[in-house]
Amino acid sequence: MRHDGTTRERRRPFGLRTRLVLAFLLVAAVGAGTTAALTFREARNAVLGTAQDTAVASFRAQVRELDVLLPVSRPDLEFALRGIARNGRPHPWYVYAEYGSVRLSSATSPTSTVITPELRRRAHSDPHGSFQRVVKDGVPYLTIGMPVVFEAGENTGENAGRNRVVPTGLVLFAVMPMSEEQANVEALVVAARDGALPGLAVALVPALIAARSVLRPVRELRKAARSMGSGRLDTRIEVRGSDELADLARTFNESAGGLERSVNELRQAEARARRFASDVSHELRTPLAGMLAVTEILDEGADRLDSDTARAVRLISTETGKLAVLVEDLMEISRFDARAAELNTDEVDAAETIRKTLAHRRWTDRVSVDLPEGIRARLDPRRFDIVVANLVGNALRHGGGPVSVRLRTAAGADGTAWLVTEVADRGPGIRPEVLPHIFDRFYKADAARTRSAGSGLGLAITLENVRLHGGTVRAANGPDGTGAVFTVEMPLGTGEATA
Repeated sequence: MRHDGTTRERRRPFGLRTRLVLAFLLVAAVGAGTTAALTFREARNAVLGTAQDTAVASFRAQVRELDVLLPVSRPDLEFALRGIARNGRPHPWYVYAEYGSVRLSSATSPTSTVITPELRRRAHSDPHGSFQRVVKDGVPYLTIGMPVVFEAGENTGENAGRNRVVPTGLVLFAVMPMSEEQANVEALVVAARDGALPGLAVALVPALIAARSVLRPVRELRKAARSMGSGRLDTRIEVRGSDELADLARTFNESAGGLERSVNELRQAEARARRFASDVSHELRTPLAGMLAVTEILDEGADRLDSDTARAVRLISTETGKLAVLVEDLMEISRFDARAAELNTDEVDAAETIRKTLAHRRWTDRVSVDLPEGIRARLDPRRFDIVVANLVGNALRHGGGPVSVRLRTAAGADGTAWLVTEVADRGPGIRPEVLPHIFDRFYKADAARTRSAGSGLGLAITLENVRLHGGTVRAANGPDGTGAVFTVEMPLGTGEATA
């Protein structure tokens, strides 16, 4: 049973607009992140490098200016260490001294856990000293190791006149906390982050604008496609610009124009064909009426003729009758094509209408029926008679006995009451490749059957009459695979039926 429904457009959570905006924001985020990372790296290196260079240069200068007598005096050395610590640049230092087994410092502890063995080894071996950045308990430090040396002049040999660097065995270490630089670096991170987030928010505006400009032609194309699908073949899209989307709009317009021309040509050809069939059928009615009258007279006197003449007379009468049926069917189908067919409905007893159809054609003894009483429907009695007669006649001619007609009612999903008429036979059934074409005009299921008692339009006229009532008709094979079953469903158009 067919019921019309509405097609709702599904909302896609990740549609083209969303993906375009996300792609735009991703590019903006990557660009902002890369710029922020490079800026942060350069600024970090500048902050730490400036502090480091200042501290190393200042410490080296103070170590060179250190004036102590060897062997060292502990009070003098402690005094010197505190002086160096006070003059630390860019921040105060903690200064430690190592001289043999002597360990002194400007702090409360004579040794430092921040100074690494690697720095201590390089400070003792390199007369120019060394430095190292160390993180201890989350706090960054700059550690510098510098040996105290004195220069001695050479008086003889190849090195005469040159100064020779002589280590004294005294090594000084400076430890400078870099908390302030670390704070500056963290401030740079926060600034980069806080600057990127508003940047992304600002980038959202051009992203939406770009997505809108890209999607506008797509929406117009979708709207135009739907309009063409509803039958408006003159639909066109406004072409803007010269990009790929504009090329797509031009291609759509060209295709739509070609389709419109082709459809108009087909419609004109179809209209001409229908008009021709209607005109021919109408013109044939008058001579056919005279021919039928003559053949009836000849049939009445055929028994008084010789056998060959009588056979020819009966053949002419039979073929004239077939021609008359074909002409009537052509005129009927032409009225459907011209949309001139009308319904003249009346409330009738469906079972009684079917009985009259079978009795009028003398099929009562050849057809078994299951017709419950009391089913009343609002139908066009003449057209319902044609529907039943065409289906039963088709079953008797091409199917196999017994042929049965069953009447019942059914309720649709929306509560609509339907009149259901089933015509079944016990013949060989309908081949699967034939089923899709069973209601086509002049379609022959058996290519070898070039002549038949029917016009070839019976099932097509049945389909049009059922559609005119707002119903459906379908063909299928029986449940056990034998015989054909035609099912007609029409709205009752009246109150609830009683079966």
